[in-house]
Amino acid sequence: MELLKQALDTNCITLTEQQIEKLAAYLDQLNRWNKTYNLTAITDHKEQVYKHIVDSLSIRDAIRGPKVCDVGTGPGLPGIPLAIALPDIHFTLVDSSQKRIIFIQHTLMKLGITNVTALHERIEENTDTFNTLISRAFSSIQDFVEKTRHLLANNGQLLAMKGAYPTEELTQIPQDFIVEDVRKLTINGLGAERHLVIIK
Repeated sequence: MELLKQALDTNCITLTEQQIEKLAAYLDQLNRWNKTYNLTAITDHKEQVYKHIVDSLSIRDAIRGPKVCDVGTGPGLPGIPLAIALPDIHFTLVDSSQKRIIFIQHTLMKLGITNVTALHERIEENTDTFNTLISRAFSSIQDFVEKTRHLLANNGQLLAMKGAYPTEELTQIPQDFIVEDVRKLTINGLGAERHLVIIK
């Protein structure tokens, strides 16, 4: 808990005590389930705090609601940390792995998180519309755009979280989409390049 608080402070992420407790409880559940279900390759606590929690929350200011979809959410990243930090926005977390969705549903109930829906499906099957769609580890930017274009609300946006500046990927975006911004994310304590590509 102290390491989590310190990491949030260092990165100027302000949350309530209750929100920080929920983030810590989420990591606790992730580690309990990971022993059996192999949900994440990152098992070091410090790495989890920075690569799972702080990295997820680094895009908080770019989120536009009221409806957000985390595509290929894995064990709920970045969707669950963002939902904890942004309780007035509704998040839909989609993944094709049933064990991940079962873990997420259990965690939502355990932590009393009510602004999240977890769906076991391929994103192409979804028919809803969203103001923001997020991809953290889903696919290439081109693939992300092609597979989610039918879900984008009017004036909606796609947020692709990337490591190094994705020079080549940016040249492959379909012509009817524009790159509004590529933000360099500075995450103190992570020691890795991070970028956020905002597409409209």
